[in-house]
Amino acid sequence: MSELVEHVDEHDNVLGVVERDEAVRENWPHRIATTICRDREGRILVVRRAETQPRFPGHYDVMVGGAVGVGESYEEAAARELSEELGVRVPVRFMFKFLCQKGISPVWFGVHEAVVTEPLTPDPGEIAWKGWLTEAELRAVVDQWLFVPGGREALRRYLRPGPKADEASVRRFAYSVAAAMPAGDSLEPTGHRHRSARQCPTKQRSPCQRGLTELRRAGLLDLDDCTMDGSHGDKPHPGVAERHS
Repeated sequence: MSELVEHVDEHDNVLGVVERDEAVRENWPHRIATTICRDREGRILVVRRAETQPRFPGHYDVMVGGAVGVGESYEEAAARELSEELGVRVPVRFMFKFLCQKGISPVWFGVHEAVVTEPLTPDPGEIAWKGWLTEAELRAVVDQWLFVPGGREALRRYLRPGPKADEASVRRFAYSVAAAMPAGDSLEPTGHRHRSARQCPTKQRSPCQRGLTELRRAGLLDLDDCTMDGSHGDKPHPGVAERHS
């Protein structure tokens, strides 16, 4: 018996509970939760699926994730899948969802993003290779490498400029990012030095401000016109913006 998933319609409304293999066989839409990961330099994680994978073996992808369980939210499933496949526990932020018809069967992809600040320990049964690529590098190879069709479409939507996220939403994510960081972890670039704590703005910042700093460093907030204390003027990067399918 394969895992149970929720059979949904073209509007992502739940119709019932079925086995995932049955959903694929019958071409029934079901939900998949995924996350696009960035590191502190703003690069995007690219993985190559293991050759033993039943779906798209050996294909590249920018999404890490899997099926949403019965009664599970997209966000809960995305966080769980990150832990299972990459061995990391970090906050995920819901970005957008879309119905993808290009894969083995139609699925609703719930796409999230996360800033990863800890070492990755990929599950070898899921991931054969991983690497961090800049946006420019990704754009250059996404149509040349053998990418999962849904991952290629998600990447294009993710990089597409969209409406800005509201300030409260960005700040909640910033708090989560700061809370997930190891105690005493520095957010300053390599080689950064201050003569005293008074001269080091990072050491005096609130958790929200530390989180905003981390998002800026990862390229998820625009530095133009941003205030150093994070009180006003923060511009979400297109990757952190709320988008619609």
